[in-house]
Amino acid sequence: MMFRVPRLSRRSITAMAALAAMVGAVSVAIGAHAALNKRGVEALRGKDTSQVSASQASVATPSTSRFALVIGNGRYPDASQPLLQPINDARALSAALRREGFDVDMVEDARRADIVQAVERLKGRVTKDSTVMLFFGGYGIQSGRESYMIPVDAQIWNEADVRRAGVSIEQVLGEIRDRGVHAKLAIIDASRRNPYERRFRAYSHGLAPINAPANALVLSSATPGKVAEDSDGDNSVLVSALLGSISSRIVSADAAFAKARLAVTRATGGAQVPSVSSSLVDDVKLSPVTADASATTGG
Repeated sequence: MMFRVPRLSRRSITAMAALAAMVGAVSVAIGAHAALNKRGVEALRGKDTSQVSASQASVATPSTSRFALVIGNGRYPDASQPLLQPINDARALSAALRREGFDVDMVEDARRADIVQAVERLKGRVTKDSTVMLFFGGYGIQSGRESYMIPVDAQIWNEADVRRAGVSIEQVLGEIRDRGVHAKLAIIDASRRNPYERRFRAYSHGLAPINAPANALVLSSATPGKVAEDSDGDNSVLVSALLGSISSRIVSADAAFAKARLAVTRATGGAQVPSVSSSLVDDVKLSPVTADASATTGG
């Protein structure tokens, strides 16, 4: 039995070819999509799980934050000449602290409003897990039982002006404490003989003892009631010693401050002895812990 193959017109052949091409294109697209999905899944499966774990861990348990407010005041209109070291000190210390993982807010030649605003910025960023460092280099004045940072725009003619125009170090540390901050560190390099106290005192008294609030460590450039003369170097004796402590990879803030205090005392032949006030109950890290540092400190 013979079957006759139906004769197809040219139009039918063209339509069938187009349909076949369309089906092939769809198949290719589906196959490519599946292949891409497969590679995506394989890529996810083969991804470095340590990076994923680290990212998830940082979200689940944030690391302790480290902040520093660094203030260097050198250009006081009432002084016979600008102080050169505080600006250099602020810049050098800021760079060193950034290398140690601190988030640094540096202010140079700060007016009173600048200091107040910087403190408010700091208070707005810290948490209960934070470690906070305050550095002030410039002129400081004792009034009563408090020590005041003197802004460059201060107009001081009597002791009442000190409390009005200055910024109390104790008050700033108290405000940081009230934010529930974990640990407070302060470096006050302001025991200089200044042009203000001579207007209403026979001699300069230096700074008052700065009492450390809870879980705090305070390093002042000289013994309470004493003044210190600036050296001939680019940096103050105190900051030079502190930079040496930081660069030596001492992990503990307590140990770094103690080493700096000893270095200043030796460098000045005992003429300048920094003061340290501590209420630390925790081992506060100034430098991040590394394998080398751990081996050095026996940790």
